Amino acid sequence: MAKRDYYEVLGVSKSATDDEIKKAYRKIAIKYHPDRNPGNKEAEEKFKEAAEAYDVLHDPQKRQQYDQFGFDAPGGGFGGFGGGGFSTDDIFSMFGDIFGGHAGFGGFGGGFGGGHHAPQYRGADLRINVTLSLQEIATGTTKKFKVKKDVACPDCHGSGAEAGSSAETCTKCGGSGVVMKTVRTMLGIMQTQTECPECHGEGKVIKNKCHNCGGTGVIKGEDIVEVKIPAGVAEGMVVNIPGKGNAGPHNGVNGDIQVCIFEEANDTFVRDGNDVIYNLLLDIPTAILGGTVEIPTIDGSKVKIKIEPGTQPGKTLRLRGKGLPAVQGYGQGTGDLVVNISVFVPKTLTKEEHKAIESLRDSENFKGDKETKKSIFDKFKNYFN
Repeated sequence: MAKRDYYEVLGVSKSATDDEIKKAYRKIAIKYHPDRNPGNKEAEEKFKEAAEAYDVLHDPQKRQQYDQFGFDAPGGGFGGFGGGGFSTDDIFSMFGDIFGGHAGFGGFGGGFGGGHHAPQYRGADLRINVTLSLQEIATGTTKKFKVKKDVACPDCHGSGAEAGSSAETCTKCGGSGVVMKTVRTMLGIMQTQTECPECHGEGKVIKNKCHNCGGTGVIKGEDIVEVKIPAGVAEGMVVNIPGKGNAGPHNGVNGDIQVCIFEEANDTFVRDGNDVIYNLLLDIPTAILGGTVEIPTIDGSKVKIKIEPGTQPGKTLRLRGKGLPAVQGYGQGTGDLVVNISVFVPKTLTKEEHKAIESLRDSENFKGDKETKKSIFDKFKNYFN
């Protein structure tokens, strides 16, 4: 896929605010989320492309460099983690960092430099999908999952060696984990240091392997995992749970669990960022005469609001702080409850009702003044702009 301008990828202008960039990225991430598009390589590439664009544009320093130099910024330019492009796992690790905890995937750490250190293997990460109600999102919640994963072998306690035995010093490398290789070249004899092929850098070998795990130190098992999800999360976000993933071979480091957030459809409210929208359907007498009505809130309680006489359809009322909180204080604070007012017009009338309405047909008060008509027309024009 040819590299596209990051602003074009997210569909925002170069003057877009940080909130606009976040909102645009969230929509794209949800649309092309791998769990929603299984096996769809094109969706996966667009998911990675959006993540790379967001990684640059939400960082003030990276964004400034990109605006000035484009993809040829000093230091090797842009192109994902380490200039080598994003992987799906990199993206979930990035989200894990936002919500706290260790991030990283697979393989093992260690290496050479300043003396040899035996590699410490790391278990693979796991991914769980969870669907939350709006009420759970508003308050935060704790979920429990039964997870099938690699666990430390109970027979060898994760060492990989049969009970009563232990790993022995590698005879090929003498326990150093590395071997020296001599090569004759045009410049003379050269020596290079490489990982020991016998012990794979560990410095020890297991000759008497555990019969239960075959020497790996891990077996298939399951665990009950308790996940605390903070208030204010949104669909497409990922909460990282460090150390609860697959066990690492040979008593290595456990992987993480990424909890992918999905939102349950709500029959009462519509979410817009941290705001929630409620559609209030007024009867005609209340819209004309005014009054007090009771509406629900996302915490399950009811509040009363005042309706002014002559309230028009399309008017909105805003209840400050009655929306959703920012995730762990990250963002613009608690949102609002936005009340969108509609007016119910009955389709059928009794004879008495019909006669009463008919008597008002010629009343100037029921025809609408010029100012009201102009306001409605302006709203109509704005709808198409």
